[in-house]
Amino acid sequence: MENLLGLLRIHVKRGVNLAIRDISSSDPYVVIQSGKQKLKTRVIKHCINPEWNDDLTLSVTDPNLPIKLTVYDKDLFSADDMMGEAEFNIATYIEAIKIRHKLEGGLPNGTIIMKIQPTRQNSFSEESHIVWNQGKLVQNMFLRLHHVECGEVELQLEWIDVPGSKGI
Repeated sequence: MENLLGLLRIHVKRGVNLAIRDISSSDPYVVIQSGKQKLKTRVIKHCINPEWNDDLTLSVTDPNLPIKLTVYDKDLFSADDMMGEAEFNIATYIEAIKIRHKLEGGLPNGTIIMKIQPTRQNSFSEESHIVWNQGKLVQNMFLRLHHVECGEVELQLEWIDVPGSKGI
């Protein structure tokens, strides 16, 4: 990829209080989309508080493209039901990545580098932190699902430099 800036690993940790779409539970999975890329987690059967702990990796060519997350309920005999969606961007995270070389060497694990407040423009359900962790900057976030009665998804972002790419 000629315009590749790097890779974004999205660790889809868990869902919390997801909507019930079957008789008494759901079989949720997450789809992550950015531009023409589309990735999905595995299905967790009969659970409204699933723990996926799946890593999905996007190629980033435009840091201003929004990333869309949609949760679905897997159905065997009909179309999968949507269980909510959320959208986020990585612009602030990319700004932190640009200054990381100044941080290397002197920070203890768990140091919060930036805080991002929930607003009407993002889907955060609580303050999101960009944290120095084991020599890397990661962003932890809880996203409130929209177009549904309840549910949140917890993610962690990690930037991966690719040798030979344009970089950021």
